[in-house]
Amino acid sequence: MNNIKAAITAIGGYVPDYIMTNHELEKMVDTNDEWIMSRTGIKERRILKEEGKGSSDLAVNAIKNIFKKTHHKAEEIDMIICATATPDMIFPSTACVIADKIGAVNAFCYDLMAACSGFLYSLTTASKYIESGSHKKILVVGTDKMSSIIDYQDRATCIIFGDGAGVAILEPNSEGLGIQDSILRSDGSGRNFLHVKAGGSVKPITKDNIEKREQFAYQDGQTVFKTAVKSMADVSAEIMEKNNLSSSDISWLVPHQANKRIIDATARRMGVGNDKVMINIEKYGNTTNGTIPLCLWEWENQLRKGDNIILAAFGGGFTWGSIYMKWAYDS
Repeated sequence: MNNIKAAITAIGGYVPDYIMTNHELEKMVDTNDEWIMSRTGIKERRILKEEGKGSSDLAVNAIKNIFKKTHHKAEEIDMIICATATPDMIFPSTACVIADKIGAVNAFCYDLMAACSGFLYSLTTASKYIESGSHKKILVVGTDKMSSIIDYQDRATCIIFGDGAGVAILEPNSEGLGIQDSILRSDGSGRNFLHVKAGGSVKPITKDNIEKREQFAYQDGQTVFKTAVKSMADVSAEIMEKNNLSSSDISWLVPHQANKRIIDATARRMGVGNDKVMINIEKYGNTTNGTIPLCLWEWENQLRKGDNIILAAFGGGFTWGSIYMKWAYDS
């Protein structure tokens, strides 16, 4: 029986320097700091302002962060999966662009699109390659330049999103550490409540839909919020029950940083106290595929070998899911 599991052996992150505060947004739309904080928990977010820079550049900086502090080299990487909702281009894949920029000449690469759940989908997918024995060192990337598809005249969306990237290296582990289980779900009927209206094959970009601002993200906030609260909480409780875990067994909950109230509801359902929940939404907002790896990156020094960790996310599609992993190293 194959006892190899896929474990994160290194984690890196990157956010741009430019900080967009709630007070700056007050000058753009009808909102204020108290309104944003009470409904989302977001104080500020990072924005990639440099001309000609995209999601691949955010990812490359996160990968450089990993390579700087570890023995890993680009030519050792044999696969790159990039979770993104904002690819540099429709094609080629952003994963291919990343590979070229870092010199990963021996990697095969592709993008995976599952909105805010993409990093979980990608981790689970990558783990299967590791467990099969076909691949030994995989970069799992979560990167989004959300500012590229956000309408800064739309109060429902512009207050939420920021730019950032997180990257994990996945390698084989024979000690029983790493990814133990995952539950991934989707419901395509949710597409009507969270999407970008124009820019795909159904509605290509035209002068008319640009004038209607349909090239930007649209969200039915109430429906998305209610569905996300239930779905993230349910799937997190389900994976605990499936693996006979009690709240006292959990070292950390790493939730997608979409909304502080959604995070709180998930933690309550799991019976996990605030001291075991990774939260950085206040300073980064929702970086979509970047939120979970950015949390792991920021909390890396507090993680201990063998820690039981639950990852949970919800995104457009609808997509949602949870992963149970045992952390594989002491920082």
